[in-house]
Amino acid sequence: MILLQQSVKAQQKTKMENTALLIIDVQNDYFPGGKMTLDSADQAGENTKRILEYFRKKRLPVVHIMHVSAHEGAAFFLPDTPGAAINSRVSPLAGEKIIVKHFPNSFRETKLLEYLQSEKIKNLVITGMMTDVCVESTTRAAFDFGFTNTIIGDATATKDRELNGQIVKAAEVQQSFLAGISALGNLYARIINTKDFINDK
Repeated sequence: MILLQQSVKAQQKTKMENTALLIIDVQNDYFPGGKMTLDSADQAGENTKRILEYFRKKRLPVVHIMHVSAHEGAAFFLPDTPGAAINSRVSPLAGEKIIVKHFPNSFRETKLLEYLQSEKIKNLVITGMMTDVCVESTTRAAFDFGFTNTIIGDATATKDRELNGQIVKAAEVQQSFLAGISALGNLYARIINTKDFINDK
């Protein structure tokens, strides 16, 4: 029985080797009262917190991605504003990496790839906002760089979109983009929810 338990623990450890958590843009402007409130932001924030707590407990690498708007006419995530701050649910601890970006793709003109390679990271667990913009573009870029990706679906959030004068509800946008990114046998990313991810480890 003891040997079986040790074997299970060894398998679990191996499963999470060379794995980092990427938390994308969980910042105040996306939450109620912010300048770009997303649908289900609170739920996604709480689930991201649970995943973060899991990674901290296991002493696994965590990378916080923080978007700061740099283009003219930006309406949110403005430099040095409370809305651009990382939400208190997932406030970085000392030693956790923070990457500041100015584009949807977290790898573009940042040190993210260099950092992940220096830490010998091969697998990414991805949470954050918005699902169909920064999460998607970062995940597809990560795939192109050779990473194996897992997206925690209920730890992401987006908002209603408009197309040709018609409103596409956030829940539909969310499902469509998660389905698209997991197409062709989870090519770009495996999609899993918070509870199943934690219970699977």
